[in-house]
Amino acid sequence: MTDYRSKSFWWSTLSEELATANRPALYSEIDVDVAIVGAGYTGLWTAYYLQRQNPDLTIAILDAEVAGFGASGRNGGWCSAYFPTEIDKLGREFGRDAARAMQDAMHDTVTEVENVVRDENIDCDWKRGGTLMFARTPLQWKRAQEYIQHWRDWDYGPEDYSLLSAAEAKERATAANTFGATYTKHVAAINPVKLVRRLAQIVESRGATIYEHSPVTRIAPGVAQTDNGLVRARYVVRATEGYTKTIAGAKRKIAPIYSLMIATEPLGDDIWEQIGLKERETFGDWRNLVIYGQRTADNRFAFGGRGAPYHFGSTIKSEYDKHEGVHSSLLDVLAEIFPVVANATVTHSWGGPLGVARDWMASAGLDRETGLAWAGGYVGDGVGTTNLAGRTLADLITHQDTAITKLPWVNHKSPNWEVEPLRWIGANAGLRIMTAADNSEDKSGKPSKLAAVVNGFLGK
Repeated sequence: MTDYRSKSFWWSTLSEELATANRPALYSEIDVDVAIVGAGYTGLWTAYYLQRQNPDLTIAILDAEVAGFGASGRNGGWCSAYFPTEIDKLGREFGRDAARAMQDAMHDTVTEVENVVRDENIDCDWKRGGTLMFARTPLQWKRAQEYIQHWRDWDYGPEDYSLLSAAEAKERATAANTFGATYTKHVAAINPVKLVRRLAQIVESRGATIYEHSPVTRIAPGVAQTDNGLVRARYVVRATEGYTKTIAGAKRKIAPIYSLMIATEPLGDDIWEQIGLKERETFGDWRNLVIYGQRTADNRFAFGGRGAPYHFGSTIKSEYDKHEGVHSSLLDVLAEIFPVVANATVTHSWGGPLGVARDWMASAGLDRETGLAWAGGYVGDGVGTTNLAGRTLADLITHQDTAITKLPWVNHKSPNWEVEPLRWIGANAGLRIMTAADNSEDKSGKPSKLAAVVNGFLGK
């Protein structure tokens, strides 16, 4: 059996039994009520809530690799209330009440995952310490203030999103050059692979069957087909996120964009005394290019960023999980924020593709006529959003009319990405612009006009 503990730091923390528990592939034709393609968070949460709705449903889950192989086992470990589409854009398209309902549902989702972790006794290093976003230049401080005012305009108070002075921020963490920070309680730090692997065990124990090493090549009404087997089902759920391009006819639905991470060696108590993060707050700062980090349960830094290029044709290869330039720069960026870690040893480096819809809008939906369901496009904010997706799909499939089935992302259809080479040009141009924007802002102290263009393109 294959040992996947080299895929990420998170995988390396698993016991040999949990890391190598490979399940059989599908080599036959079977009939079930629900077929789910993808054994990551989306697929497993969907199965979990379907079983709660109707324990008698027969459910088959198929994965090209193993449960948790993709982003679910390699992400930054933030279970957050962040939704990839800005609330302003939701408000413009769906109205203020719908936009508020979407954000409220995301807040509730973090609590929902917390309740499941507690009730199912899932050991995933859960710690709800919230998120600190440091403002480390005058321009970032201005951006932070505008961010909080933005939430006030949407009637969210300091109990949800607060602005911290430099002194208040340093009470939580001593980041270098801190002008202040924003803080939200709606984020928990977790070990993501421990959660996804235990979810797989739980849904199996309740009657679902997971077929691993069974890449689905075609989805059609009533059918999920692999090279060696076939599943017939009334409902077929596409839960493939960054790997959606592997399904026939779906290559342009979701673009796989790589995000990369490092983990340091465990740091001593004396170092953590200087740094802080006593509540294991997740953190980033207010630059344009996304960075994200957490203090792990065993006192390392797990830190990542979005600096990797998009690969022509939405290509996904294992060698893209490593990028020498980006990985080497991540420790430098971390040391900019916390200089005391400059000489820390990096013990793990990894990466993988996340999924991005063309309009940056995650969605979950069901076509009742065909029985085809889907969820995805989380843009790296999937640890929490997948739970909402699973609950939503379970309600739709079991014909439950609930508040979450009325949310604006339900049954949203994103346009396809452009054909190549336009997709490659656009995606990598955006990355380079945001990198250049940060460099320009550091030198000039003025907002980047190019970054504003990209943010406008994204609907921000």
